Amino acid sequence: MSRDLRGYAHNTNVQLLVGFFLILLIIGEGLIYIMYGSGAALVGLLCILGGLAPLILIGLAFLVIQWILKRADQDG
Repeated sequence: MSRDLRGYAHNTNVQLLVGFFLILLIIGEGLIYIMYGSGAALVGLLCILGGLAPLILIGLAFLVIQWILKRADQDG
């Protein structure tokens, strides 16, 4: 019986990341909406998206680099 520990670690990291964003958006934005209203919740969402934009761009850059390295490894 073989174990794919890299796959398990990858799946765990993805689940943790998705859970973090769900908690951030549902609980964080929900509390802002309840306490301050829809206008403040919209501004909060824009701030969250603005703060996440650099992280998303870095993640996309890493994915592109990984894709390039895999293609270079297959060719060589």
